[in-house]
Amino acid sequence: MGEVKTPRQWFLWSIALIYVCAFASIYVQIPGLYGDEGILPVRLQMPKEQRPLLEQESLLYLGPSLGLAPQQTLELMCLLGVALGLGAVLLEPLRDSLIYLCLQALYLSLYNVGGDFLHSKWDVLLLEAGVLAVLVAPLGLLRRHSSYSYHDPVSFWLTRWLFFRLTFCTGVSKLASGDPTWYDLSALSHHLENQMNPTLLAWYVHQLPDWLLRLGAVVVLQSEITVPLVTFFAPIRRLRLFGFYVQVCCLFLQLCYILTGNCSLLNLLSITLSFSLLDDDHFNSNSGPKKKGQEKKPRSYGQALVSYLTLLMELAVYLFILYCFITLFKIQINWEEKTLSSKTMLINLPSVSSVSCVCTRGIASKLWSLLQWAVITVAAAAVFALSVVPYTSMAGMSVSKVLPAVRDAYRAVERYQLVGAYGIQHRLISAEGRPEIILEGSYDGLTWTEMNPMYKPGNVNAVPPIVGPHQPRLEWLMWQAAQGGDDTSPWFTGLIQRLLQGKPEVVSLLQVDEAQYPFSQRPPALIKAKLYNYHFTDPAKDKTHLQNWWRRQYKKDFFPIVNLDDPTLKKLLEESGLKVK
Repeated sequence: MGEVKTPRQWFLWSIALIYVCAFASIYVQIPGLYGDEGILPVRLQMPKEQRPLLEQESLLYLGPSLGLAPQQTLELMCLLGVALGLGAVLLEPLRDSLIYLCLQALYLSLYNVGGDFLHSKWDVLLLEAGVLAVLVAPLGLLRRHSSYSYHDPVSFWLTRWLFFRLTFCTGVSKLASGDPTWYDLSALSHHLENQMNPTLLAWYVHQLPDWLLRLGAVVVLQSEITVPLVTFFAPIRRLRLFGFYVQVCCLFLQLCYILTGNCSLLNLLSITLSFSLLDDDHFNSNSGPKKKGQEKKPRSYGQALVSYLTLLMELAVYLFILYCFITLFKIQINWEEKTLSSKTMLINLPSVSSVSCVCTRGIASKLWSLLQWAVITVAAAAVFALSVVPYTSMAGMSVSKVLPAVRDAYRAVERYQLVGAYGIQHRLISAEGRPEIILEGSYDGLTWTEMNPMYKPGNVNAVPPIVGPHQPRLEWLMWQAAQGGDDTSPWFTGLIQRLLQGKPEVVSLLQVDEAQYPFSQRPPALIKAKLYNYHFTDPAKDKTHLQNWWRRQYKKDFFPIVNLDDPTLKKLLEESGLKVK
């Protein structure tokens, strides 16, 4: 691997920007989620006795010693995160290991007290990427300068390993889970309407010919399974560049996900991690025409032979990918009916860096570079070993079969979210439509009015909104609960309670514009919840696309009719540890 100064800066800049988006998004939702009048008041998590700083799970618990209320402490943590992240975005000297360590500590503190609202896949991924940013970033803030270090390729390799785990395991889990929609290649069509926050463009893409969407499903599986396997760690840089452009620019991957499913932090993190496939030579080759006198020198026969062999190896890899594309998925095309079907089948860096350290001028510089390389290499090896533990179940192994030292170390640091598991619990894509929880309120129990959130399907006439990079946490959990059918979670009980009380902090999570909320003048006396299955309208069949974006079908009742004095609600609140005011 060549030098990685430029892609390292891109990675650090992008991580800082993602931190800004994440902290800002959480900040605006704190009053409704964790405030004293919120769904899950964070003050209920405050310990009765203060513990030493190193034993604290979150910086939130230091708030009382500073004279701050729990909600104020959370808001201060988010503001500090935004300030530090914005500084790292704007000023290169602030892209320092200490800055990223502070950002990691702040976000981990939020994660540990955030409950279900902050336990999403992108939160776990951001925490692990944040740990890598601490290792990748230079430690030059105290020395007032930062420079390229010989351990950079070692630490930056971990980001590629994380990107591989995220991409490859996500792809494999699609088939390993036995999801029938991926086997018959109808998954992409269902995914467009089942994803968390579909956009207006998702509706239009959903109208594309069925054969094209099925072909897109094959491209997705190829890009997540075959391409990472043969290109991410290839010794030929052109293959790594091919893997990079497939992941970032492929229509049915990140670009498609961002445009049709809103720009989520997960998509941004995937693009950020893909920078690990690049090196400085890639940017230098695109810097412009070479000056006179810089033409390439004639190559020897040996060099020419190596070039030809490399080219043949590249062609072999490309042919292998094409072979998998056709054979692995057994593509069958019916040209007369214009259909496509498938029968899917499931199928030495540290040494170089250490030598570079010895080549540094000066005895002191050599020793310092070698010490840095040794520390970072040990840390990289430790992170690599820990990251393997969660995937032993996918390989049919028991955790007890892992080396005892690695297993014990993983359990010891598990609460710090140093490594995550991706793709182990694949969510099956429902072919029956998108399940959605619809809240309804009433004053008399006879006339019911829907209370639809801003950022998820509800009103069939409402245009799918643009949300990203904001992450609406309440809508995300309602989307998860609709798929799992769990109506007894503490957050859902707290939501029902606060809506019955008419708390403006919680109402603002549903609708910022009071005119769009039917109970803005007086809270409802009764609330219930129903479960519907939503589908995108099909203009070729129902001719309703000019009026409706969605069509829905009632499935079942999700939550019974309750009021503030209902025994069922009181029991759920007591079991959840939430006090009725």
